[in-house]
Amino acid sequence: MYFIRRILFAIPLLLVISMMAFALCKMVPGGPFDSERQPASPEIERNRLARVHLDEPSWKQYLRFLGLVWKQDAAGHWVHEPSTWNLSTKYRNHDVADVIEQGLPVSMTLGTLAFLFAMGVGIPLGFYSAVKQGRWEDFGGSFLALLTVCVPSFVIAPFLVLMFAMKLRLFPVALWGSPWHTILPTIALGSFFIGKVARLMREGMVQAAQSEFVTAARAKGLDEITLMFKHALRIALLPVASYAGPMLADLLTGSFVVENIFQIPGIGIYFITSIENRDTIMTVDLAVLYAFLLISLNLLVDFSYTILDPRVKYE
Repeated sequence: MYFIRRILFAIPLLLVISMMAFALCKMVPGGPFDSERQPASPEIERNRLARVHLDEPSWKQYLRFLGLVWKQDAAGHWVHEPSTWNLSTKYRNHDVADVIEQGLPVSMTLGTLAFLFAMGVGIPLGFYSAVKQGRWEDFGGSFLALLTVCVPSFVIAPFLVLMFAMKLRLFPVALWGSPWHTILPTIALGSFFIGKVARLMREGMVQAAQSEFVTAARAKGLDEITLMFKHALRIALLPVASYAGPMLADLLTGSFVVENIFQIPGIGIYFITSIENRDTIMTVDLAVLYAFLLISLNLLVDFSYTILDPRVKYE
């Protein structure tokens, strides 16, 4: 019942998010055609706005976004009115579904690789630091984790390009064509999250090692390796699992900075350009897509709690 309630609650939540995104877009001054080099005549401007229904009142535009607009036919019957609301005002002759279909798989591939990279490095780093608590290995691991958090991706990405692509010529500079093209963007995007995962893992391991059931198991004579891997590790992964949902949603929807530096045709660059170009249709749809991914992954995290910790029960 808990997960059913969460799924049902997600529907009005997505509705509220779409409403807020739509309202914020309407509050931004300017229009989608203001960036044209030559201003159009008033008649052409009206035709452009009418083509995407931006000449209608805001409330009707939002109802059109939800697919709740009907009209009377010649016989007087109310029929659902076909809409071009899904057409982007920036990318002509392409609807939002086309843009998402092209960009989302690329961003999801990059985000998944960056997620696996961050988890694959951050979890062992945090685990090792906790096992060596108070020693020089702990301080070294903590310093490395803090360093990755402090250095943002827009600093790491150009450094990787200059060093490993242009100077050493080990990897391609940009674009998205082969497995070799994924290595540098994955490192640039995932490095920032390594430190956060490592710190959460270390804190979880330290708290789990001091818990009562680990202390009781240690008193029974179990060796430290068995205690850490068999008993403490699963509990220590809980805070990492909580952070994994929002992190994966953030990575899957793409990073504008990394995609822009490496010229990757992902969805992140579409989201930023849609805001800059007052493309309300694209902005609202991508905002709802991001919210849907975030809600879905958080629900998946709650489900993973029941696997990692048998004590967690949802009613």
